[in-house]
Amino acid sequence: GSCGLYLAGALAKNKPEVTVFEKKDNLSNKACSGLFSERILDFVPQSEKLTENKIKSVIVNFPNKKSKVDFSKSFLVMDRSRLDNLLLDLAISAGAKILFNRHIKKTPTGFDKVIACDGAESEIRKQLGLKNPPLRLGIQGFTASRETAEETENFVEVWPRKNGFLWKIPRGKNIEYGVLANINEAYKIFTDFIKENKLNILNVRARIVPQGLIISENEEIALCGDAAGLTKPWSGGGVVWGMVAADILIKNFPDFSKYSKELKKFFGFKILRSEIFTKLVYFVGYKIPFLLPKRNRIESDFLI
Repeated sequence: GSCGLYLAGALAKNKPEVTVFEKKDNLSNKACSGLFSERILDFVPQSEKLTENKIKSVIVNFPNKKSKVDFSKSFLVMDRSRLDNLLLDLAISAGAKILFNRHIKKTPTGFDKVIACDGAESEIRKQLGLKNPPLRLGIQGFTASRETAEETENFVEVWPRKNGFLWKIPRGKNIEYGVLANINEAYKIFTDFIKENKLNILNVRARIVPQGLIISENEEIALCGDAAGLTKPWSGGGVVWGMVAADILIKNFPDFSKYSKELKKFFGFKILRSEIFTKLVYFVGYKIPFLLPKRNRIESDFLI
């Protein structure tokens, strides 16, 4: 994924021999909304050419109140597969060795250091005996193509649900709808919403989304990205957070103990604060909606 490929390219530039194991035979068709704050350009400036739309705000639709939230940094809509393939090219150019069709079910041997970027259900995390972070299910689908890109809005909409939310993202050529919710509830929430709004949804995809920081204390094996549970509690987005963690790892490489300590220091309070903030917004939106401001502003990646 994005985090592993970004790490591979950055580390390879510093001359270690870097090998990436990818279980699939390509990087296409990954379920991801591809909604990244402009901060993505700090990590991958070349990705600007992939921008399909710029999102400046979100409209939150509670049953009895709407609230508009402006972002401190615009969000860029990109195709996740195109981003990953760009990162693949950059990693190869930097000297990283990429091996496809290599499904890792146990910790690779013959390496001085191992970095697990193997997703929400990380096999390496299991090998370390670490618990899984809480898992949710994200489902997305798309409407048929629009006739003109001029119709594209610069805002997204969300509909909060218990333990999750539904979303609508204008992508330029089409519109994406999706849901993030408990694994056992997400599909029903999504299909009910589609029926209620009489939507014709195509190309439906799904993926497991982790949430909750998991730290490896192993001095030879580190966790990063989704394997470390690094996604935003309020949205489930993890690419920028994963790259922030990757930069912390790169700065401290090869000292994984120092990386883990700094990772916990940087994200620990941010995650706790975000979880509390999200629960508070849901409580106010459902129980006392008249207290919910009609308009607000948040920091795009860290809320405050």
